[in-house]
Amino acid sequence: MADKPKKPQKLRARLPRGLEDRDAVAIAATRRMTEKIREVFERYGFEPVETPAMEYTDALGKFLPDQDRPNEGVFSFQDDDEQWISLRYDLTAPLARYVAEHFDKLPKPYRSYRAGYVFRNEKPGPGRFRQFMQFDADTVGSASPAADAEMCMMAADTMEALGIPRGSYVVKVNNRKVLDGVMESIGLGGEENAGRRLTVLRAIDKLDRLGVEGVRQLLGEGRKDESGDFTKGAGLKENQIELLEKLYGHQESRSQDFFMAETDEIPAIADDRLLSSGNGPKLIIANPRFLDTYDQVFSKSELVLSGTKELREISSIVRSSEYGTQRIKIDVSVVRGLEYYTGPVYEVELLLDTVDEKGRPVRFGSVGGGGRYDGLVSRFRGEPVPATGFSIGVSRLQAALTLLGKLDARPEYGPVVVTVFDKDRVADYQKMVATLRNADIRAELYLGNPKNMGNQLKYADARNSPVAIVQGSNEREHAEGAQIIVQDLIAGRSIGADIADRDEYLKKKAAAQEMVPAGELVAKVREVLARYQVKWN
Repeated sequence: MADKPKKPQKLRARLPRGLEDRDAVAIAATRRMTEKIREVFERYGFEPVETPAMEYTDALGKFLPDQDRPNEGVFSFQDDDEQWISLRYDLTAPLARYVAEHFDKLPKPYRSYRAGYVFRNEKPGPGRFRQFMQFDADTVGSASPAADAEMCMMAADTMEALGIPRGSYVVKVNNRKVLDGVMESIGLGGEENAGRRLTVLRAIDKLDRLGVEGVRQLLGEGRKDESGDFTKGAGLKENQIELLEKLYGHQESRSQDFFMAETDEIPAIADDRLLSSGNGPKLIIANPRFLDTYDQVFSKSELVLSGTKELREISSIVRSSEYGTQRIKIDVSVVRGLEYYTGPVYEVELLLDTVDEKGRPVRFGSVGGGGRYDGLVSRFRGEPVPATGFSIGVSRLQAALTLLGKLDARPEYGPVVVTVFDKDRVADYQKMVATLRNADIRAELYLGNPKNMGNQLKYADARNSPVAIVQGSNEREHAEGAQIIVQDLIAGRSIGADIADRDEYLKKKAAAQEMVPAGELVAKVREVLARYQVKWN
């Protein structure tokens, strides 16, 4: 007896680790969020630009998230010319290529913003995705610390535009020159130590997540995480680690660089430490103390002295615009993991604690950052091209805002649904849809099985439609001319939850729909939409 043919195996639907599907609710929330970010960036005078999701790998350069292999840390492939191409891991490196390629025709400084997905070939984890959205702004062609200070102020304004109150976030500022100068002081200067320097910087960058002891382990032999995975450390000696801890481990080094306190009593202090606040209290601003400490401890390092000078300039500019340390402060633990930063670096941290969907405590930490990268465009030009930029991690920030209840996560209203009462009159119903669309009203014809009107209305509810249109033979052949029934689905969805009396229920149900002349279709639908302020982007 012949064997029965085997049934073909069904392909299992599955999503690769570190990726996520996004539904209409999440997409609508992202749209509302990015529009607020866009408004702030454009208020600062930045204009949009787009670059592709792929670049030649050498255009991304050596500044990859991980090591030297073309596909380490990034997703890469070879095209038919055997050229290595990589998915972008951020939006900054592609901008550097774009500016270099169009340098002569762009205004300088060139101020632009862009939003898009970036890709990291890294081990995924909670809140750590292989694909996520960023929203960047960059100023290319200005070496002024005012450009860096502006990025910090814009970051603060963006957080508040998104509904995060002052005191619930902070923009932390540091300078890679300070970090590089300290590296020289512990014997890690020079090109031959570039790899170890990057390992050290990445270890310090994990301070908020791992704490001082965890960073100490990564600076030494290495660290084993909760899963048992071991990360090899930088292999520093004890005296080198102790010197680094003077940079990031002391509490005073992580405190604010100046404070703003309101008082009516004006002490005898220097004029440059006093700002008038109109006719009200004065803002007293103390000079940065711990920067003086670093100047003394690392006084032989020109890089440290240059870095602290730039931090003072940023502080002066920020305080002149009355952005106090509740919004912007210097924090020398800020590193930023990528190697291409050359000067000031900044990071936006959310200070609010919340719980996740399982009730576990969550501290979101960094939701954006950036810094000065004076060497990135210069690689293509062979001449100095200063640049600075700021990036918001949209995906991460959206997750934070959702848990904090700061993001409008309600689904957008769907289209007006024109139902099909008589399947032989589809052309007539489609004409109604066209009439609504021509009046700039979102509308669709029900394209499922029209046999059951109840299923059509359930479909309209599932689409979160505000209105459904019904026309049967009775309405079409009405004695006073063709009529239509306009159903207010928003009112209909609110009926029944608190009504026990059947007669009252039927009365309210009838009030949620109205029969009007067919010629009043658009006017009546607009009336219902205006009642609930229904607007579509």
